[in-house]
Amino acid sequence: MSKENTLVLIPDEIISNKIFLIREVKVILDKDLAELYGVSTGNLNKAVKRNIKRFPNDFMFQLNHEEFEILKFQFGTSSWGGTRSSPYAFTEQGVAMLSGILNSDRAIGVNIQIMRIFTRVRQMVTDTLSLKLEIEDIKKKLQNQDKNIELVFSYLDEMITRQEDQLPRKRIGFRVGKEG
Repeated sequence: MSKENTLVLIPDEIISNKIFLIREVKVILDKDLAELYGVSTGNLNKAVKRNIKRFPNDFMFQLNHEEFEILKFQFGTSSWGGTRSSPYAFTEQGVAMLSGILNSDRAIGVNIQIMRIFTRVRQMVTDTLSLKLEIEDIKKKLQNQDKNIELVFSYLDEMITRQEDQLPRKRIGFRVGKEG
């Protein structure tokens, strides 16, 4: 397989749609990885179990019953094809570790794509966070401006009220034009 062919095997959107946020971590499920790599889920999980020391809990974890039920509800049970046990979820580091145990050209190419997409997702989250912080800063400035504008209007109202309540003042000085 040439270098160009390993770069884009699957449209990025398909891979992006297989990334989920579970336990506040971005993960890809074992069945989705198996599909992307072109292997069965059972064979993927067997390879992982043969190398289980490479997959600590922050690289891979099994969904609990509640998480599994939520996913089944989101996708509809038919799309799970009779899965009886909870799937494994692989974090970005877990996917990277898979590259060391799956050595087919397809697996290597797909892994490169997945890692690039995880990087883009992380950058989007960072960009979104910085944008949210900027928006909060603008909101604070606007709130302060609102308070300042209210204060200015309050002073103007006070000045207008004082002018309306004042008695006419006697003019001081010489009158020009009338002789007396």
